[in-house]
Formats: sequence, C-alpha cells, structure tokens
Amino acid sequence: MPQPIPLIPRSIIFGNPVKAIPQLSPDGARMCYLAPDEGVLNVWMRTIAPGAGGDDDRAITRDRGRGIREYFWSEDGRYVLYLQDQAGDENWHLHAVDPATLEDRDLTPFENVRVDGVQTNHKFPGHILFGMNQRDASAMDMHRLDLATGEITMVAQNPGDYTSWIADNNFEVRAAMAALEDGGTELLLRDGGVDFESFIIWGPDDQQQLVGFTPDNHGLYLEDSAGVNTTELYEMDIATRTKKTIAGDPTVDLGPVMIHPTRHHVQAVAWAKDRLRWKALDPTLEADFAALEKVFPGQFDIASRDRADTKWLVVFGADKDPARYYAWDRATKAATFLFAARPALEDYTLAPMRAVTIKSRDGLDLVSYLTTPANLEAKNLPMILNVHGGPWVRDTWGYHPEAQWFANRGYACLQVNYRGSTGFGKNFVNAANREWGAKMHDDLVDAVAWAVAEGVADPKRVVIYGGSYGGYAALVGAAFTPDLFAAAVDIVGPSNLMTLLNSIPPYWAPALAMFRVRVGDKETEREFLESRSPLFKADKIKIPMLIAQGANDPRVKQPEAEQIVKALREKGKEVDYLLFPDEGHGFAKPENRMAFYAEAEQFLARQIGGRAEPPSDAEAALLEGLRK
Repeated sequence: MPQPIPLIPRSIIFGNPVKAIPQLSPDGARMCYLAPDEGVLNVWMRTIAPGAGGDDDRAITRDRGRGIREYFWSEDGRYVLYLQDQAGDENWHLHAVDPATLEDRDLTPFENVRVDGVQTNHKFPGHILFGMNQRDASAMDMHRLDLATGEITMVAQNPGDYTSWIADNNFEVRAAMAALEDGGTELLLRDGGVDFESFIIWGPDDQQQLVGFTPDNHGLYLEDSAGVNTTELYEMDIATRTKKTIAGDPTVDLGPVMIHPTRHHVQAVAWAKDRLRWKALDPTLEADFAALEKVFPGQFDIASRDRADTKWLVVFGADKDPARYYAWDRATKAATFLFAARPALEDYTLAPMRAVTIKSRDGLDLVSYLTTPANLEAKNLPMILNVHGGPWVRDTWGYHPEAQWFANRGYACLQVNYRGSTGFGKNFVNAANREWGAKMHDDLVDAVAWAVAEGVADPKRVVIYGGSYGGYAALVGAAFTPDLFAAAVDIVGPSNLMTLLNSIPPYWAPALAMFRVRVGDKETEREFLESRSPLFKADKIKIPMLIAQGANDPRVKQPEAEQIVKALREKGKEVDYLLFPDEGHGFAKPENRMAFYAEAEQFLARQIGGRAEPPSDAEAALLEGLRK
C-alpha cells in the first residue's frame, strides 16, 4: 500500500503569497513587492542595501478589499501607481501613492469609467498615457496625465472601432489597432497630424500585435502570422514597408519579447512549446541568460530592470515550485536569493506535471498537461478535467495551484489545450471558429478517452471543472455528454450564448466582430447560438452540479448562473449554487477564495471520493450566506 502524504492546507495553496511580483525603482535604490497587510495584498517597499536587501520593509498602500494585483513605478521614481476596481466591476481606477507621505490619490475618480493600456516613457518621467472610456462607455480614448498636478488631457479620440493605442519612443501616440467588421484587424498610423491613416490590414484568420517602434521611430516591430501558420517577429520600415524577419518558429507562436528599457531595441524572444525558453538576440545578454539557466531548475523570466540595466529581478518557477525571486547583478553575474512566494510549500510533497500530446479525432495535436498524485501509481484514478478559460489563452507547464490541490487530494488533473487555445498557430485557433459546444468539446471528450485508454482515469469518476469558458465547458459537458462525467463544477461560466453576447461590457463593443466570426452572430443566428447553449439542454443534465458566480461580474453576468440554476431546480436536478455579492469574474478576496475552494473540495469528495480538509469555522459561516 502506498504511504499517504499529508494534506496541504488550502490556506497554503490558495491563500495570499507571502511576497510576490517585485519591481525595482528606476534608479535601482528601492524595491516594491506585493504582500499581505491585514490579510489583503498590498504594495510594500524596501530600500535596497548591499547583499540581500534592506530591512525597512513597509506597506505603502492600504487596500482592505480584494487586494492590489497590478502596480508599477512612475519613471521619475516619485510614485508607485496601481490599478483598482470596486468589488470586481473591472472599472479600473488609476491611483498614485507617494512612498514618502503615503498619500494615495485616485487619479481617475470617475463613476463607471475604466482605465486601460497604461504606458510610460523614461524621457517623460512626470507623465503617463492611458486609455479611458469617460467620453463614451464603448470607446477608449487616449489621455495624457501630469502626475504632479493630476491634469488629464485627451490626446487621441477613438472613432469607435479602435481597440488599442501605441505611443512611439518620443511618447507621441502614433499608432492604433482597430477591429474590422469582417473580424479582421487594421493598423493605423499618424505622423505629425491629427488623423490616423490605414497602414496594414489583416484578415480574420490572422493573429497580430504591434510590439513597438524601432529606436529611431522610423520602423515598427510587428508580430503576425500573415503568410505563415505561427506568429513571427519582424521589423518593418514605415516609409518603404520592407520587412526583416527577427525571430520565428514553425511549430509554436512567439512568446514574450524583451525590449531594452531606454534604447528600445529587441533584445530577446521566448517560446513556450513545453515550457518557456529564451533566446538572446542582443549579444550583451548571452552571458546573463547562460548563467541564469544554472541558477535554479525550471524556467525563468525577467521581472524587473533598473534604468541603467545593471540590476535585474528574476523569477524562477517550475511545476513543483510557484516562484522564487532573485536579484541579479549583471556585472558580477551573481544571483542573490530574495524570497519565495510560498515558502510553506517546501514542507510538503508536490506532484510533477507532465506534458503529453493527445490526438483529437480529426488529427489535431492537443498539447496537454497531466498531474497525478505524488504517492500513487497513475492508474484508475478519479480525475478532474480542468478546462482553462478564455478560450483564447492556453495552459502552460509550471506550478498550477489547482493541479497541485487536485493531486494532493488524490485526483489526476488533466489540462487540455483544446482547439482555440493560443500559442500553437493560427490554424489551431481558427479550427475553433463556430465550434463552441461542438468540436471544442469533442477535444475534451477525446482527452478523457485518452486518459481512460492510458489507464490513468477511472471512467466512472471523471469530473469536468473550469472557470469562464471553462465554466461553459463544464455546463456543456453535463448537458451535451450527460453520461461521460460524474459531476461538474462551473465557475462564472455562461449558460446561454445569446444572453452572453447581448450583455457584454460596452468597452468590448469593438470585439463584437471577432465574436461573430469565432462564436456566432447574435443578430442573425439565434437558433444556432441557442443550440450551443447548455441552458436549452438543461433537461439532459443528470449529474450533480456546483455553480459559483460573482454578482458584479461584468463579462459573464449573474443571470448566466441564475437561469441555469432555475432551470435545473425546476426539473428537480441536484445543483449547489454559491453567489458572491462582492466579487466579479473570479474570486479575489482571500476569504471568498478560501470559501469557494472549501465548498468545491467537499463537493468533489462526495462525488468521486478524494480526500478533503474540513472547512474552517470562518469558511463554514461565510458559506452559509453564499448558498442560494
């Protein structure tokens, strides 16, 4: 008999990290990071001293709600700026904190207004650029803000179809990306004038991104898949439109691109076939990258750099290690350990994540990741099919808290990059067009069949689980393949594609053309969209369901959960429903997150027999008020 391993407390897996996401000040003299303050993630600061750092760590923000997750330094080092919404409504406000006085200013104190696409430039340290939909809720206009006075000036007005703005290296807004009616994308440029003019048009099948301007501002760094399957990075001269390819891989899309913070040239690129791997294009980085490969097993990324580019903060991660942060001295090529995000995990046994490729029934390669209990043979296990959201993102190799949670509780966890997942070329993405609830679901069914054929999964004990699109997939699994799964867990997933498309946030209006191509047309295809909606097959559902929803979710609104819960209960079906009144598209408040996972753990144990940690008194009390 295999020896049992200790349960990892949910608080260690899903609670706040001890420290995370450090950022150097431009002069390299100070460092900020996120850490709990009274149980809520806030920005902390320390002075950088020789060696491992200073000892004057202090919280400089005072959030007491859902916590801060995105912050950055102003280019003059005077302020730390962060984005925050209210109870998950995604109307992000931009805040500036003065570390010396702890004064916290809401720079965009407007009701029902969202800030997006913040940009900075070292040549203009007292200013920032950002998009904001104050004039028109459906259109992000570009604004410039003076950090000293708080004065905001509109510098480019959105005609309605622009999705993003890009400033050149002189901090002039010179480029915009627009959504076209056919689902394609247009790049527009302007040079000294007010009007933007069309420069490149891509069709709906292509993927593209404007990475930035070349150092002299006469060219562009572009990433697209025009004429090929996977995205490539190239440089294009604006005047002549001549192209020079910089990097590409025929098997996988381009990943992160590293650009010099002050000289603005491309220095390195990365790809993620099985895991993230960097390639230095700037010879000055080759020795750094070679040395960093030896610091810690797994994969690394550059988290932050000082203005002089002599100090880096580097994050290392692996399947059994969430994040370790090091200070990197480029002159001495020395790494100094700073902190681990979750050091308590070092006292427990974690499970390895294995990359596997599963063939779909029509021949596609589904790059997937299998995590099985560290103390059990991977045979005839209860299994969680954990479906990622998006759907236009992907699962990757590395530490995944839910995968480790499932494995520790005795389940196999299978994560599948079904068609539509990004990173594997445009053909793979486009194979999902109009296939919600159809071939996209077939890929998940084929993955379950693979796990059963391999002997990993017990076919009678498979649960489908996911959030957002993954929540939709869980509902589809229960309604469209009612005999395949033992239970389903839906987190903020849509149940009716018609009501989903009719209720998207106004600032998503430019994306409607893309939804028409990839999902269906809500104006002309009601019957088709309803045929792909689990709500209309609720009578087929016969397995236990757990549904969780945020009341303030702007993307998948509360009625998406309410209507399927109502339909199931009217037919006498078993469904547990949690409604979080102070959450949006996911559960950010620590107490809410812990309560959800406590409920989910008990639910899974009842359905397919895994181990479970009892809810704490606080979790049990909170859950009583969340059950509807």
